[in-house]
Amino acid sequence: MSPREGENVREAALTPAAGSGLELLDPALVRVVHETGASVGVVYLLPSGETVLRMALLTGVPPQIVAPWAQVALAAPIPVAEAVRERRVVWVGSREEMARRYPRPALVVPYHFAAAAAPITTGDTDRGGLVLLWPGSHPPQLSEDERHAIDVFCRHTGLLLQQAADSDRPVLPGSEPRVLSAYRSYTPCPGEAMAAVDFAERLPGGCCALDLEGRISFMTTAAAELVGADIPDLLGALLSEALPWLDDPVFEDCYRSAVVGRQTTSFTARRPPDRWLSFQLHPDASGISVRITPAPTAHSEDTPEAQRATSPTTPSRAGEAYHLLHLAATLTEAVGVQDVVDRVPRQIMPAFGIQALALMTAEEGRLRIVGHRGYTAELMDSFDAAPLTSHTPAARVLATGVPAFFATFADLKRAYPPAVLQDDMAAWAFLPLTASGRTVGSMVLAYDRPHPFATEERAILTSIAGLIAQALERARLYDAQYQLAHSLQAALLPHALPLIPGLELAARYLPTTHGVDIGGDFYDLIRLDDTNAAAAIGDVQGHNVNAAALMGQVRTAVHATAGVSPGEVLAHTNRLLTDLDPGLFTSCLYIHLDLAHHRARLATAGHPPPLLRHPDGYTEVLDLPPGLVLGIDPTADYTTTEIALPPGTVLALYTDGLVEAPGMDIEDAIAGLAERLARAPGETAETLADNLVHYATQCAPRNDDIALLVINVQRTGE
Repeated sequence: MSPREGENVREAALTPAAGSGLELLDPALVRVVHETGASVGVVYLLPSGETVLRMALLTGVPPQIVAPWAQVALAAPIPVAEAVRERRVVWVGSREEMARRYPRPALVVPYHFAAAAAPITTGDTDRGGLVLLWPGSHPPQLSEDERHAIDVFCRHTGLLLQQAADSDRPVLPGSEPRVLSAYRSYTPCPGEAMAAVDFAERLPGGCCALDLEGRISFMTTAAAELVGADIPDLLGALLSEALPWLDDPVFEDCYRSAVVGRQTTSFTARRPPDRWLSFQLHPDASGISVRITPAPTAHSEDTPEAQRATSPTTPSRAGEAYHLLHLAATLTEAVGVQDVVDRVPRQIMPAFGIQALALMTAEEGRLRIVGHRGYTAELMDSFDAAPLTSHTPAARVLATGVPAFFATFADLKRAYPPAVLQDDMAAWAFLPLTASGRTVGSMVLAYDRPHPFATEERAILTSIAGLIAQALERARLYDAQYQLAHSLQAALLPHALPLIPGLELAARYLPTTHGVDIGGDFYDLIRLDDTNAAAAIGDVQGHNVNAAALMGQVRTAVHATAGVSPGEVLAHTNRLLTDLDPGLFTSCLYIHLDLAHHRARLATAGHPPPLLRHPDGYTEVLDLPPGLVLGIDPTADYTTTEIALPPGTVLALYTDGLVEAPGMDIEDAIAGLAERLARAPGETAETLADNLVHYATQCAPRNDDIALLVINVQRTGE
């Protein structure tokens, strides 16, 4: 951050958010940016009950560059989402580290910068996140002073957000982020200003100044002559709009690199018909100084590209490439149709000035609406399930594979005389969703004003439809495989737990959110007679059909010998598995429950220890003699341990998916789970199960299936 005279901080918001309370956060964001020397600062808020972080405050970078991240799902593989999920500061010290850990944002913003993301919390409540960016020259680690400033900001902002929420005046993000100018400015006197202008005019070549959004704020006479335009026509305009021959991805990439990475960049461009100019961009926190000089004439390009003007709602060619790249990167991570439907509107509607969108797929001879944004549910219901033979634009483009564009309602009416204006829109694009040479659906884009579709815009929208179609096809296949896999797995688990007098039971099974493979986690409760029962829980190695099949065999083997000593049950099951030689190992915990004598006998085969809550609330992790996992050594022995089981006792059996997470010590995780169980006396088994699962999954993201069985030994009269 360049030091400037006069320490008056400009905090004027360029995007007002009246009544939202966001202005309460302005001074803190400006302060943390200055104290850390960051070049960019972003504040995300997490409204109560939502799972999407929303960009609320922004400084140091124009909104269009960060527009793709205006909304970030908590599950997204992005630093700010990870920081909030894991409640820790996430530091990315280099471009290479960004590419390795977060390939999607690294692909879209391939510039040299360092980044830190930190959670904003109060107690158990997640309230948002802070993102700071520095130029790539930042040292490889955060300094203690920078960490302290970030910590102070997050604690202070968290308290402000809590106080506002407690006063029934929650601070909420606006429809657009509030943009602050946080650099320290100096207002020169008229004499100084004229001296600066004279100095710039005397320099050889030409120079101009751009604000952070790329608009021209100053230009010398020599610079205007070099680019072939008049100064009044240039001031206030975007450089690529005022000079269409600069509407090129090379210029856009240099501009973004300068703004994001605070790096000096340069490029050469041809001013039609044949004059080559060199541009050097020198950025700081307030904008970009551009040096323009004649370039050597050794270039040998053929004729220049045709000039074209862009409308405010149509991105430049460079902007189109940027949004296409980001959409493609985003859709590669989409799993399931709903995920595609959620991602598409967020990416393309703000980028292309679209007010409403609908996605449709062909199913059983009809057009089914699978997602929409900007339209009412009632209107979409009236169009859902329209026959593919109907005389409508959406059905027509699906049948022909040819997109249709209507700049006005009159254009639509001429093509489809029965059309009736129902959505209060003024222009439409109907695009076929074509994947692998087959049209699988239609997409409708609607605009609230007449919208002439230039040739290049039609091409880019058609390309976007193709990307979406491919993502939808993959997502539909994923959904089908997921449903098949987990239906099979559900069939292998108990459909219901038996009713046993004196026991209150609850079970939970949560498949991992990654992939569609079948897991090997299982649980079981077996009624032996009126006062005896057996409980088992286990985990077969792997996530595939073989693991699921072996899980079924283990359950069968346990059922076959249930009632004998727990050690004998595991030994028999172990011999069976080693005879089968499936190449997979299985952990298992087996418990015999004697309700008449209030006793339990347990044996384990390499399974996580159960939790035991005594009637007085004291909770312990049972330390059982270890046993070898099943399927390795046919001669392995398993020790049986006996414990008291008086009324009011609670047993919690679980698989390692509940306590294992990246970066967490499993013993600490089990101790935390036991503490959670101890703090919830008197709850039902169902409530306890929900409480334990919620606690474990909120602590850290899980990468494995979860099985949980809660056994509550009821007191008399319960």
